[in-house]
Amino acid sequence: MTEARRAVLSLAERAPDAYELFRRTSSRLRRHVPFDSAVWTAADPETGLITAPMLVENLGSGEGCAEYWESELLEENVVPFRELARAPVPAAALREATGDLPCRSARFRRLLLGQGVHDELRAVLRVGDRPWGLVSLFRADGAFRPEEVALLAGVSGPLAARLRGFARPAGPEDPVRTGRPGRTIRTTGTDAPAPGLILFDGSGEAMSVNDEARAHLARLPEGPSFLSPLGLRLPIWVIGTALQARAVADGRDHGNARVRLRTTEGHWLVCHASCLTGPGGSPGPVALVIEPAAPADLAVLVAEAYGLTARELQITQLVARGIGTAEIASTLAISPHTVRDHIKALFAKIGVSSRGELVARLFTEHYWPAMPDPVGVRSPDGTRVRRR
Repeated sequence: MTEARRAVLSLAERAPDAYELFRRTSSRLRRHVPFDSAVWTAADPETGLITAPMLVENLGSGEGCAEYWESELLEENVVPFRELARAPVPAAALREATGDLPCRSARFRRLLLGQGVHDELRAVLRVGDRPWGLVSLFRADGAFRPEEVALLAGVSGPLAARLRGFARPAGPEDPVRTGRPGRTIRTTGTDAPAPGLILFDGSGEAMSVNDEARAHLARLPEGPSFLSPLGLRLPIWVIGTALQARAVADGRDHGNARVRLRTTEGHWLVCHASCLTGPGGSPGPVALVIEPAAPADLAVLVAEAYGLTARELQITQLVARGIGTAEIASTLAISPHTVRDHIKALFAKIGVSSRGELVARLFTEHYWPAMPDPVGVRSPDGTRVRRR
């Protein structure tokens, strides 16, 4: 490890939460890669969309944040984040990528040039092909050098691993970073908070919202937000999800308009959107639903956060249902000895010593209030578990 890389990561290793990870890393990185402003944001590892928290530095109140992500999702751009997530090197500088012709980028022409930005260095913080964070560094004078790009690329994996760890449930000594206080949420007959609904018109303006959506939004942490015609401030993560739905409808992207958000209380919400069809098949409004995350919404997140394999996740789901070793072995067509080996590995990864502690850690502390039957449920690697 180079001295610069070691210095950048030294503070990150002790960060108590994702927001502090961004703040400390940005401060230390600036000594080795000078920049004038920056945006650091967490990303949903399945869709790559922005999620909380987000750190915006030296960009005023973040007025251009919505336009930046609109350009990212709805315009053709150079080195978009979705490409960097799959690229051999997860970082790139705009001027280097365009042969010092940055105006080839719509983002540069429409936004950065007018803000006095000379170059942008961006990176995806990823583990494997899973993006856990996105970074944009802006420089007003001079271009980013190849060695600076290499340094940011070199810290991508370790920073992503730290972000992945923060997706785990928060214990008593590890409180979730809080923002605005939550409000009482009206529940359905099953005592689960009711889904919220927001409708966006063709121009991207929020045109209708129900009370449940307002209550869910009040539970989200602080971050860049924008006043809508409804008199409601919408977080950038919600706006980004709606923009992604429009990008999918326009054929610019084939990904999901879906993102998971952690509330100030440490619980998880899922925000998903789709573009409706208007008269004659014309594009209609975007409908965005925000609701408590279901088990299927969090299965991969849990597995990734603890480094579980697909098989370990399947066994954990069965253990949570109170199924014994012999029946688990029969269900998965493996030997009881193999089941016990997997459970021993699970205990080590999650830091527990009993099945009860395992269930409490994963399925009680902010994750899954109830477990569906995992038989026939698709696991993170795309396979299905079937009872035999």
